[in-house]
Amino acid sequence: MDGTTRGTQPDDDSPQARAALALRRTPVVDGHNDLPVALRARTGGSVEGLDAHRPELHTDLPRLRAGGVGAQFWSVYVPSDLPEPEAAVATLEQLDLTHRLIAHYPDRLRAAVTADQAEAAIADGRIASLLGIEGGHSLASSLGVLRAYARLGVRYVTLTHNHNTPWADSATDAPGVGGLSAQGLAVVAELNRIGVLVDLSHTAESTQRAALAAAGAPVIFSHSSCRAVTGHPRNVSDEVLALLPGNGGVVQLTFVPDFVSTEAAAWRAALAAERTRLGLPEQPWSWPRHPAPGEDPAAVAAETAAAFAAGPGAPPPPELQRWLDANPRPEATAAQVADHVERAREIAGLDHIGLGGDFDGVDRLPVDLPDVSGYPVLLGELAARGWSVGELEALTGRNVLRVLREAETRATEPLWPRG
Repeated sequence: MDGTTRGTQPDDDSPQARAALALRRTPVVDGHNDLPVALRARTGGSVEGLDAHRPELHTDLPRLRAGGVGAQFWSVYVPSDLPEPEAAVATLEQLDLTHRLIAHYPDRLRAAVTADQAEAAIADGRIASLLGIEGGHSLASSLGVLRAYARLGVRYVTLTHNHNTPWADSATDAPGVGGLSAQGLAVVAELNRIGVLVDLSHTAESTQRAALAAAGAPVIFSHSSCRAVTGHPRNVSDEVLALLPGNGGVVQLTFVPDFVSTEAAAWRAALAAERTRLGLPEQPWSWPRHPAPGEDPAAVAAETAAAFAAGPGAPPPPELQRWLDANPRPEATAAQVADHVERAREIAGLDHIGLGGDFDGVDRLPVDLPDVSGYPVLLGELAARGWSVGELEALTGRNVLRVLREAETRATEPLWPRG
């Protein structure tokens, strides 16, 4: 990551060559990957076999390497409609799964909690593995629980997921406390104090504005895109993007089709309306249980698969299938993701953008970004639009590592060793 030649171009100045050079010099530091929950659902929490191609997943180790990923924030997601004590237990289970994943592949992965550790892992040819909690419900309204997570290596907390917490409003729930309550402001202050990043993806704009006004360290949006390009409530408004330079934070643009494609978002809304018109219930998804002591994870995975096949995975009824046949699902593209990247750059500036794919967290991805090997495609698209190698490096990892380092510097009582 030597910056002495940033901004120069390779002898071969093709877009693909620029993308490849940027990835060699500053590999991707991705903000959000849901492999841990995919493993819970598909394997009962087993971490075996990820050193080979796993077509049922978006993520495996060979494809991470092919995609130029140098550091990954692994999401330890648990559903936001779980009661908070259950959510805390499930979060510990997911943290355990992710630690087991990292430990199982010491020649490929290395745990990191600081920017220096992440850079050292990358320099040694490992994928630096950091942890992010996706939703404040996992804290069970306890700063003690938050500090315990930090001691287990958690480096960001998304303040909400799809539902409000008692102290913060979500983008996809009815307004509750009007952004952040006094308790929510205390959570932000504690995150800053111990050096854990505040993640504003999934939050309501009122929450974002309150957090940005209160934060004493840079924030991130670990996996969000631009509302001015696609009018989805999970995306970030231009007005909030314009506040990022004053905070120093970064928005990590995501690849979720409904967030990057107006057509995909409209199709999803039309499908929901058709299900309502037909009187069809919402498709339930049950949180996969953790194997009991002594229980074979494969047996739990088979139980989960059977429940999925009988529920969300069941064939649609004929009347809905007719609608699906008449209304094919639109495909999103890397070019549309690039549109969001460029919008975020235009409003927030080059120093305040990054990438957060959300692989293994959605059922569909852009047709030319189908798995974690696809980052070179997006960078090639941006290079074809005139981005230099140095500009691509800012996007891939330089900005996020700066934010991580600055949060460490501003922490008055970090719960992990510096350096």
